[in-house]
Amino acid sequence: MSFQGILASIKQSPCYSGLVGSSASAVLAALRDDYRSILVIAANSEKAEALKSEIELFSGKEVHLFPALDTIPGEDIQPSKELVGERLAILEKWGRQEDLVVVAPVKAVVHMTSRRLEGLRISGNQAIRLDDLINKLIEFGYKRFDIVGERGEFSIRGGIIDIFPLNLDQPVRIELMDDRIESLRSFDSFSQRSIDTITEISVMPAQEFAEVPVFDHLSNNTLVVWHEKMELNRELGFEELPKLAEKKKQITLSAFLASGEETSFVAPLNYVGKVEEIPQDALIISKHAARLRDEIDNEIIEGSLRGGFVIANSQILSDREIFGEETVFRKAKPLSKEGVADELLADLKIGDYVVHENYGIGLYRGMSSLEIDGIKQEYLLIGFADEDKVYVPPSMAGLVEKYSSGADFKPKLSRLSSKQWLRTKGRVKNRLRNITKELLELYAAREKLSGFAFPADNVWQVELEGTFPYTETPDQGKAIVETKQDMEQSRPMDRLVCGDVGYGKTEVAIRAAAKAVSAGKQVAVLVPTTILAEQHYNNFRERLKSFPVVVEMLSRFKSKADQIKIVKAAAVGGVDIVIGTHRLLQKDIKFMDLGLVIVDEEQRFGVAHKEKLKQAKQSVDVLTLSATPIPRTLYLSLSGARDISTIHTPPIDRSPIRTYVIPWNEAVIREAVLREIDRRGQIYFLHNFVETIDGVASRIKKIVPEARVGMAHGQMSGKVLEKTMIEFLDRKFDLLACTSIIESGLDITNVNTILIDQADRFGLSQLYQIRGRVGRSAARAYAYLFYHPQKVMTDQALERLKAIQEFTALGSGYKLAMRDLEIRGAGNLLGAEQSGHVVEVGFDLYCELLEEAVREVKGIKEATPREVTVDLKIEAYIPEAYIPDDRQRIAVYRRLNLLAEKKGVDEMKKELEDRFGGIPDKLAKLFDVLYLKVKALKAGIRSIKEQDGQIIVEKLTGQVKRVEIKGGNKLKFVTQYIGG
Repeated sequence: MSFQGILASIKQSPCYSGLVGSSASAVLAALRDDYRSILVIAANSEKAEALKSEIELFSGKEVHLFPALDTIPGEDIQPSKELVGERLAILEKWGRQEDLVVVAPVKAVVHMTSRRLEGLRISGNQAIRLDDLINKLIEFGYKRFDIVGERGEFSIRGGIIDIFPLNLDQPVRIELMDDRIESLRSFDSFSQRSIDTITEISVMPAQEFAEVPVFDHLSNNTLVVWHEKMELNRELGFEELPKLAEKKKQITLSAFLASGEETSFVAPLNYVGKVEEIPQDALIISKHAARLRDEIDNEIIEGSLRGGFVIANSQILSDREIFGEETVFRKAKPLSKEGVADELLADLKIGDYVVHENYGIGLYRGMSSLEIDGIKQEYLLIGFADEDKVYVPPSMAGLVEKYSSGADFKPKLSRLSSKQWLRTKGRVKNRLRNITKELLELYAAREKLSGFAFPADNVWQVELEGTFPYTETPDQGKAIVETKQDMEQSRPMDRLVCGDVGYGKTEVAIRAAAKAVSAGKQVAVLVPTTILAEQHYNNFRERLKSFPVVVEMLSRFKSKADQIKIVKAAAVGGVDIVIGTHRLLQKDIKFMDLGLVIVDEEQRFGVAHKEKLKQAKQSVDVLTLSATPIPRTLYLSLSGARDISTIHTPPIDRSPIRTYVIPWNEAVIREAVLREIDRRGQIYFLHNFVETIDGVASRIKKIVPEARVGMAHGQMSGKVLEKTMIEFLDRKFDLLACTSIIESGLDITNVNTILIDQADRFGLSQLYQIRGRVGRSAARAYAYLFYHPQKVMTDQALERLKAIQEFTALGSGYKLAMRDLEIRGAGNLLGAEQSGHVVEVGFDLYCELLEEAVREVKGIKEATPREVTVDLKIEAYIPEAYIPDDRQRIAVYRRLNLLAEKKGVDEMKKELEDRFGGIPDKLAKLFDVLYLKVKALKAGIRSIKEQDGQIIVEKLTGQVKRVEIKGGNKLKFVTQYIGG
C-alpha cells in the first residue's frame, strides 16, 4: 500500500466530516491536485505546524506557513521582524499568483494586513544609483547600522551595500561599480562572509500595515479550508468566520458528523504492547522505524503523524496506536552559531578598563595615529596611573584584553614605574600551579582505578535516541558521544557537562542512564532540591515510557510507606533509576548493582553532603551536570586535568526573547498576562522585596482578576516554598509573584512571559539570568522590564536596561553578562577563593596564566612562541577610510593578530575583500607582515626588530642575530632571510 493508493481512495469518496487521527491532512493532500491555491486555517500555531508537516508527508510537496503576529492588537509594541518577513514573503507569492498550499493559525488571517505589495526587485548587472537605493530602503522602513545582523537593517561601506530583507532567510551583499551592480550574493549574518552568488532578489518593506483583509490577497480560485470550525470559534470568540472569505470557495473539515451524515474514515485499533497483532497490510508511519522493522514485516515509513486512520481497505497506523506516544510538531530553525562575535575586545569603548599582559590594568583612550621617523602607524592608546600612557601597535593587540572580573567595582590602575604588576602576576600563577597540581593528581589517581566497561549501544539505545523530539545541537551531540565513550572505558567515568538551563543537559543524562540500565546496572540521580527531583522524575519517565525501565523518586513528598517500598526495591534490583535529593546519601540506601551516579548542580550541596558524595563516587561512573557556563578559554586550559563537555548552543527551535523596557503600566501588565493565559502558558511576576510582595500579589489580582495567582519567596519555609513551586509546575497557578529565587535551577517550559518590577535595581548578569527563566521552549517568550518614571535612575541603571533590551546573540550586553556568569562558573570549578585572583589580573589573563601553569606542571615546553613581535619601519595598518568604525577596526586587528597559519591569513584577506572591498596598499603591507609572522612562528623566532639599518632577530632559545638590510624591499629581504 502507498500514499497514492490512500489518496486515490479519498478522492473516490470525498468526505470532510467524521475525520479521525491525521485523516484531515490526507484529505488536504488529495485536494492539492484539484486546486492551484489552498489556504488551510487552523485553531492555533501548534495545529498549523502539525497540518503543514503531515500534508507535506502525504503529498511529498512543500507546504507554506503564514504565521500569526506575536503582538496584541492595539499594543504599542512592534512584532517580530522574522514573523513579519515570513508573512510578507507569502503575501508576495499570492500577489504573483503562485501555486501554493498555505496553512495559517486563525489569528494570522483575522487581522488586517498591507495592501498588495510591490517589492524592490534587484538583479545582477542592474543599473542602480546608490542614493536611490538608500532612499528606497529608508522609505521601506530599513535602518542603517555599521554591521547588518538582523532583518530590517542595511549598511554601506564604500561601494558595498549589505541588506537583510525581511522576506529572506539570509542577508544580501550588493557590490556596485559606478552605478551598476557588479555582484549580488547572500552572506552569513554571523561571520559576515559571503555564501552564494544570486541572480535576483525582492526586498519587501520592513513593516506590515493594517490596511486590507488577508483574504484580499487570494486569487478567486483559491480554496479556503476551515479546520475544526468549533475550535476556531472558541479561539476567537465569534462565529462569523465564513464571512471573512465569502467570495472564495470554502469547505470545513471536522471530526464531528452532522445529523444524518456518514463518514469514510474509522479510527484504527490500539496495538500498544501488541505489535505482533498489527495486520500485515497496515501502512505504518513511525519515528521508531528501525526498531519496528526488526519485529514486523509491514511497509514502514519514517515520519510522524498525530494519529492513524482507516479508509476503505487501507489502514494507516502511527506511534499513537503502536506505542501510545503523542507527536509534537516544531518549526525547524537554523542553529545558533558561535565564532568571531565572541570577541569582547570588539565592544571596547573609550574609558573601558583593559589589561595589558606586560604593564597591567589601564584605561582604553581610543585609537591614535602617530608618525615616528617619517613612518605613520595606528596604535591603541592605553592610560595608566600618574598620567602615564602606552601606545600599543596593532601587531601587539593580542597583549590587550578587556578587563572583566565579575565584581562590580572599578579596579586600581597600574603604575608603570612599579614592579607591583609583575609581583601580582607571579602570586596568581603560583596559586594556579598548586590548583593544577591537585587536579592532575586527582585525575591520574582516577585513571588507575578499575570500573565497569559498558558495552556498545544496543538496539534499545538507538531507538531511544531516535525518539528524541528535538534536533540535537552539535554541542549536545558531542557531549552525548563523549559521555558514552567514557562509559565504555574500563576506568570509572568522571565527566562534567556544563550548559545553560534548557540547553539539553538532561537528555545527555537520560541517554547515559539508559545505557547503564540496558547493561543491567542501576542509576542514582542526585539533585539539590525537591523541585528539581520532581522535574527530573517527570522528564525521565516521559522519555523512557516506551521502554521497560522502572523510574522512582525519593523525596520528602513521598509518604514514609512509599519511601520504604522504593528503598527495598532498589536493594533487590526492582528499580532501575532512583531520582532524589540528599536523601539518596543516607545510610539506609543500598543498590543491588549501582553503575552510574548523575549529580545535578553539585555546587549547591553542603560540605557534609559533598564528602558523602566523594565516597559514593569512587568506583562507579559519575556524570555531573552544571547550569553555570564555563568559558572556552578555561575549558581548553583544563583539558587533560578534567573531563569537561560544554553545551554553548541553544536548542534549534529557540527564539530570542522579546524584551521591552517600559514605565510601570497596568494596561500592559493586563494585556501581557491575558495573552499568555490565552495561549495556555504561565507567567512570572518578579518583585524582589519580600516585605511588599503580598501587596503586589493582591494588586496583580485586581489588575487581572482572571489569573490564578501564587506567591513564592525565600522567607517561606522550605516545605511551603517547594509545595508552591510544584503546584506552579503542575499548572495550578497561571502567575507566580516571586522574588529572585527563580534566578537559577528551574526549567519550566510552560512559563514564557516574565514581568520584572523595578528592573533598574538589578545588575546586568542578574537581569540576563532572571530573564533566561523564560524562553525555554519553541513558544515565543516575552520579558517586560518595568521602571517607575517618578523615580530618579542612575546613569548605570539606565545603561543596564538599554543593554538588556538589546540582548541578542551578537550584543555586547549579552557577552558581558555571560562573562560574569562564566567567572562564577570558574569559581565553582576551581574554588570560590579564585574570585580574588580574577579581580587582581582580569579574567582573560587569569585563564592564560592557568594555561601556562598546566603546561609547566605537565612539563611541556613551548615548541613555538605564542607571539612574535615584528617592529619594522613600514606603514602597515588598516586605513580609517577602509573600516571607519573604530570598534570594527580593533576587532579585525585582534583577529589578524591571532592568525598563526598561512591558510588563515589567506582566508582573512578574502573575508576583508568580501566585506569591505579591494585591499588598500597599507593593509596589503600589513598582510605581508602577517605572512612574515607565520614564517617566524614556525622558525621559533620571538621577535624581529629594525634598528640602525639592521634587522635584529631573537629566537625562542635566546639566540640573537643581526644582519644589514639589503635591497629596496625590506619585507621581502626579511622574509627571505628568516626563510633561508
